[in-house]
Amino acid sequence: MCEESDLKIYSIGHEIKAINHVMQRKMLASATDKGIDKVTVMHGWIIGYLFENKDKDVYQKDIESKFAISRSTVTNILKLMEKKGYIRRISVDSDARLKKLILTDKGAEINSVLTQTIADNETRFNSVLTDEERKTFIYLIRKLRNGLENG
Repeated sequence: MCEESDLKIYSIGHEIKAINHVMQRKMLASATDKGIDKVTVMHGWIIGYLFENKDKDVYQKDIESKFAISRSTVTNILKLMEKKGYIRRISVDSDARLKKLILTDKGAEINSVLTQTIADNETRFNSVLTDEERKTFIYLIRKLRNGLENG
């Protein structure tokens, strides 16, 4: 448990960055333990997004918008994901410049493992907090996010 004096040392931003780092490290370790090697967190998010939207046409601009990342960054990420065999980029007949993103079988397998890894980690996170603490935390973090996005 934190002492009151400890609470004055760090900023909210520092604590968010620190917990994000710990969570990413735990999730990557869990994924590695389950046979997934070198899948970045962003790759996992994109794979999950493509899986959830497999019945829709998804393009690079959708990834840029969903994850708030630049075109050049998304281009590099998608090239690497295609090289690793997680996705395919397919030209669209109506506009040769557009490339539809398709999750491969390998990408779908990774999504399955990552989904289980996320569920396992959520169970671990929930074991640390009471139901009331979890509700309060979620409320506060969403309030902070909303205030920063819209303020």
